[in-house]
Parts: sequence; structure tokens; C-alpha cells
Amino acid sequence: MRVLGIETSCDETGVAVYDTALAGAAGLRAQAVYSQIALHAEYGGVVPELASRDHVRKLLPLIRQTLAEAGLTVADIDGVAYTAGPGLVGALLVGAGVARSLAWALDVPALGVHHMEGHLLAPLIEDDPPEPPFVALLVSGGHTQLFAVEAIGRYRLLGETLDDAAGEAFDKTAKLMGLPYPGGPQLAALAAQSDKEPGQPGAYRFPRPMTNRPGLDFSFSGLKTQVLLAWRDSDQSERTRADIARGFEDAVVETLAVKCERALEAAAGEVLVVAGGVGANRRLRARLQAMTAARGGRVCFPRPELCTDNGAMIAFAGALRLAAGQRDDATVRALPRWEMASLPPLAAAGRESGMGNRES
Repeated sequence: MRVLGIETSCDETGVAVYDTALAGAAGLRAQAVYSQIALHAEYGGVVPELASRDHVRKLLPLIRQTLAEAGLTVADIDGVAYTAGPGLVGALLVGAGVARSLAWALDVPALGVHHMEGHLLAPLIEDDPPEPPFVALLVSGGHTQLFAVEAIGRYRLLGETLDDAAGEAFDKTAKLMGLPYPGGPQLAALAAQSDKEPGQPGAYRFPRPMTNRPGLDFSFSGLKTQVLLAWRDSDQSERTRADIARGFEDAVVETLAVKCERALEAAAGEVLVVAGGVGANRRLRARLQAMTAARGGRVCFPRPELCTDNGAMIAFAGALRLAAGQRDDATVRALPRWEMASLPPLAAAGRESGMGNRES
């Protein structure tokens, strides 16, 4: 089954084709992503109306480009998957409208995919994918959540952030130190400079929030405040900026690692899956690899380009459910808020079943 995937939940336009007849990473026939970073940079964040308009301009050309790279035409597509939520409602409607129209014109099934399920399943696109049960850390600009994954579609929330997501904390911390948008990658690059110079990676040591109490929830707003105070009281030199960035990154990475280890213990598992934009952070990857190896387990990441929003994860997640017989009706749906716990198990996904309780 060849599935066209469309992702337009925020500020990336992503398109991909996944072929279930091919094993592992080979199933990803082609993918393309257009980022709106330059468009939103002067505003210091995503402007929803501008994001929606840019998806309108970019989506159809990107579909044509991706199909050409896959050596396919629209007539070769057996199904269409699109991000139905969560996300910016205007941006979601662009992808949903195009996907439903294309599916109707081709007389093929279409399916709305949960954005975070797409992220969670992205590591399974790679060769030697993990098999449930496992623990999943979803860590991005909008989400920081730990799930026990008993099967595809059977997700039990173990813990989540009570305020800022980890990626959001990266971006806000970078902004308060004067780094350009998007700040998270800029801050991580700056933190690396603290290693290259006669650096003092421990010059600033910030709290590891909520690691001194039981539980699997996260909180990063207080850490952000600690960094702000340290920055205001410093000489604000480039060297200091790098050391503060390193101290902040160390605190986030260590907090995530502590909570992931607790989650593995709570779920009695040894396999950890990490997905979402912050999953591309090199220091986080190294720390989690060391932690899981010490436990005799392993951690699985998607390739870095599949950590951020992309069409490949939507095509793959949609292909799994479409191949299992799940279909949506002809309604164009966009769900800016959508709990992943409402998704049905893959085995229970029947024709015309939908994906849990929805609101148009």
C-alpha cells in the first residue's frame, strides 16, 4: 500500500510517500519538508495566519515534487494520511482539505492522523525497529510526555509537563539571552562552545526540576527563571552566555534522563523510544544511550530529520492504520486539541471506525 502523508500542523509543510510493501527504512519512498523559519523570524515566533497562508502556497508544489522523487504519479497512491491534530486549526485545515479532496478525486481512503502518534512511531520507520511494549518520551516545543506503549494505539500516559515543554523552555531561554529565532537549536550550538574552549561545563549548575520528589511529571518554568536571574547578574559576555547555555542544557538533559529511567522502572521495561524535535539534541541522545546501556536495554531515535515535524511520520502512522482497515468518512476534520489516549488500538481499527472521539 502506497500512502501519501501530509503534515501541516504548525510551521513546516511536510509531504512523504510510504510503501508498506517495502521493509524498514526502504518503505520511505520520498519525503520533502518546507520550513517557515525565515517567514516567522522577524516576529520571534509562529504567526498562525501567516503559517496557514504559506501552507496553501507550498503544499501542492511539494506534493508534486515528492511524487516525482518517488517515481510515482497520483494514480499510484492507494491512500492519503494527513495530520488532523493537535496543532494550529487554520494550518491543519489546509492539509486536511487538500488530503480529503485528493482522496475523493482518486477514490482512495483517507485518514486523519494524530500528530504526536506520528512522532511516537517515527523511530519505527528505521531498520531494526523496536516492538511494543516500550516506554516513549515525546519531547518537542509543544509536548513533554512519557507513555507506556503496550501496543500501537494503546498508550498509557505516565507523566507530562505541568507548564513549559522542554523545547519551549529551550526557545524561551534562548530568547531571553538574545539568541535569534528559533532559539532552541541556537542555544544547543552555543552550549557546545563551552566544551571547545578551556570551558567550564560546570560553571553554572541549575536545578534538575522535580527530580527530588517521586513521580514522572516535568516542570521547566522555574528552570527558565533561574537562567534569567543568572543572565541578568552576569557580565553577559559571550563566554558567559555559552556557559549558561551549557548549564541550562545539562539541567534539561539530566532531568529528562532521570524521569526516563524512572519510567522504565515503573513499566518494567528496558526499551526507550524518543521522538520529537528535542530528540535531535546530541547531548540528550548520548545521555540516554549511556543510561539505557547501563540497564542492559536500548534507546531508539528516528534519524534527526525525522525528529522535527515531517510528512514521513504521518505517512507511516497512517499506512499502519489504513492497512489495518481503518478509514475516515468524507468529513474534513481539524482538532487543535486531541488527546492521544482516545486513539483505538491498531487491532481494533475497523473500516469507518474513525480515531476516537473527535470534534470537527
